[in-house]
Amino acid sequence: MNNRAEALAARVEKGAAELAKFAEGLSDKEWHAAVRDGRPVGVCVHHVASVYPIEIQLAQGIASGKAITDVTWEAVADMNAKHASDFANVSKVDAIDLLRRNSKEAATAVRSFTDEQLDTAAPFSLSFGAPVTAQFVLEDHAVRHSWHHLARIRSALGK
Repeated sequence: MNNRAEALAARVEKGAAELAKFAEGLSDKEWHAAVRDGRPVGVCVHHVASVYPIEIQLAQGIASGKAITDVTWEAVADMNAKHASDFANVSKVDAIDLLRRNSKEAATAVRSFTDEQLDTAAPFSLSFGAPVTAQFVLEDHAVRHSWHHLARIRSALGK
């Protein structure tokens, strides 16, 4: 077992578990309340769940030494807007189930990274073309994402 990969995977799981636990305790009114960017809380929870596969795929690309040049912040904004429209009425059960399932799969994928892969750097368009490591991509996306949205949701709800 790779200790670094295990530690990263555990952080993915912990963040998702914290978000799921918080979301489970929300009222229907809170689930539909808007966060700072205007998306409902439920959409944000589902969003975190739905992008784990993409975040892992990006890190795997960097880990293989491949430059990621076609993922832009504009494309992310477009993807998020489409997701918000498509899942505007997502149920709490469906969003939390997807969060648990996709975070578990993401953690399993993270556990497969070697130290050499975690240390591999390549240009990454979401970091403005800077050569960043696969570990950075994992930390900045798959690990951080649930914590980021949990903080925004808490702030929007005053909790």
